[in-house]
Amino acid sequence: MTTRRLLLLSNSTCHGQGLLDHAAAWITDFLTGMPQVLFVPWALADHDHYYLTVAERLRRLDLRCDSLHLADDLVRELENATALFIGGGNTFRLLKELQDHDLIEAIRYRVLEEGLPYIGSSAGTNVATPNLRTTNDMPIVQPASFGALGLVPFNINPHYLDADPSSTHMGETREQRLREFHEENATPVAGLREGTALRVEGSQIQVLGEGGARLFRRGEDPREVAEGERLDEILRI
Repeated sequence: MTTRRLLLLSNSTCHGQGLLDHAAAWITDFLTGMPQVLFVPWALADHDHYYLTVAERLRRLDLRCDSLHLADDLVRELENATALFIGGGNTFRLLKELQDHDLIEAIRYRVLEEGLPYIGSSAGTNVATPNLRTTNDMPIVQPASFGALGLVPFNINPHYLDADPSSTHMGETREQRLREFHEENATPVAGLREGTALRVEGSQIQVLGEGGARLFRRGEDPREVAEGERLDEILRI
């Protein structure tokens, strides 16, 4: 297996900042020597606008951007890509598009066997995991299955929110929902707060961002994972 390289962002925009501002240095460092990115806009309905918005932002990082949705031959476009960026939006819509275009195995092969650098944000981060069972969004469409790319062996909950003790809302907290997931599933879950990410280089999986992550494992209390700590060492994977 070629060295796996992933940058998995919790979100693309932080409060008070512009698109990808908080992640600009991470993206620039991650894509050193690779000036062209293939973007996948299928998580939002307006593919053209989404692509143009992201392309303009990446241009300011000296990165050229093409979009998969404009390609005549999707598989060939993917085969020729030097880096892949799957953006956020609705995770179910994104996965259905990937399934409908028969791209799941093609992406897995390019990332895991050929070392194609992969950036995901929100929904793009969700589909990098084994399945969609810990996403926050609504199933506005029905994919063929919840099975996703499986580029990492654990689930991720982007936009993770800590419980607010002053809130009067009586619905489940994010922690309660993830504990509910572990009533039926054994897969660990990394809750990524806004402004955080995971950087994967081969077997090493490091937390980025001062907000850190919250790790959930079946039968255990949640564990805080600080910026710079490695999930692979904690999970022993």
